[in-house]
Amino acid sequence: MRTLKTLLKGAMLSASIALASTQVLAEEWKFAIEEIPGSIMDSYAQEFKKRIEAKTHGDVSIRIYPLGTLGTPTELVEQVADGVVQFANVSVGNLGTIVPESQLFLLTYTLPSDSSAISNLLGSSKVIYDDLSQDFEHKGLQLHTLYSEGPQVWTTNREIHNPADFDNFKMRVMVSPILLKAYEDLGASPTPLPFGEVYGALQLKQVDGQINPVSAIEEMKFYEVTDYMIWAGEQELVTSVMSGTDWYETLSTERQQLIRETTAELQDYIRGIVEQFNETKLEQIKTARPDIKMIRLNEEERAAFRERSQATHSAYIEIAGDRGQSLLDALLAEVETLQ
Repeated sequence: MRTLKTLLKGAMLSASIALASTQVLAEEWKFAIEEIPGSIMDSYAQEFKKRIEAKTHGDVSIRIYPLGTLGTPTELVEQVADGVVQFANVSVGNLGTIVPESQLFLLTYTLPSDSSAISNLLGSSKVIYDDLSQDFEHKGLQLHTLYSEGPQVWTTNREIHNPADFDNFKMRVMVSPILLKAYEDLGASPTPLPFGEVYGALQLKQVDGQINPVSAIEEMKFYEVTDYMIWAGEQELVTSVMSGTDWYETLSTERQQLIRETTAELQDYIRGIVEQFNETKLEQIKTARPDIKMIRLNEEERAAFRERSQATHSAYIEIAGDRGQSLLDALLAEVETLQ
């Protein structure tokens, strides 16, 4: 009997040691996003977590860090490059000082105006995944995917129908050299501010308006402190998912393939989420603020802004050089094909 008890205790001890070893060996991947819990980025990260953990049977766990938890978007990218954080989902507008070539996707009136066309472009573009990805790698970043959060909408304290209406208008933009030039070209006075400070700046009249998709406008309550929502058709909010190249290259071939196949699967998933979010959030804004005025610029009004936007192409080339010219030409050719 003693022998049996001894054997059972030994077996239990061995199982406990094995379990502890498994727990020690389990990988934890940190995934930082620049938006709040319940946002589009959070939906992407949560689905990525769910699929990775299921496919690895728990050998990999993912911890998600929302807006402000680990720092500013620029700091998140730096942490990814250093391997402190494994993944970051950051808007391209916050990459301007790190990967200047990525500002290609901030040029107003350049990408297709059709959501399906943009989704197809961002999911399979050779310019992005064969060419632009190299510029990320030079900065120690592994670009996994780009996706759109939907059309950008201006929330303003006055009606805007043409460039003249932007006179003495302080428009909040992300900290990006090309965005500053883009909205200056459109006639506004661009004012860079961190995302978390925008509501207060609008409330205190430090800025006159801001640009974001409907989902972000509802989540951050920008509609409470502005009087107009304006669809000008100038661009969509393009966002990036990346890792550090040093960390990524330490992974096994199987782990790298796991990440590639999961981000590919999420292209269709996030497209549906974006459509659902923007539709639902717009209805919530209408309910919460029935007096807010919603304006969709007509084609003639958009054409006036579109003409102004051509100057921004030259500014992008000045920033990104011959490399920028090559990327822009290639992207415009792809867009032409899609349209």
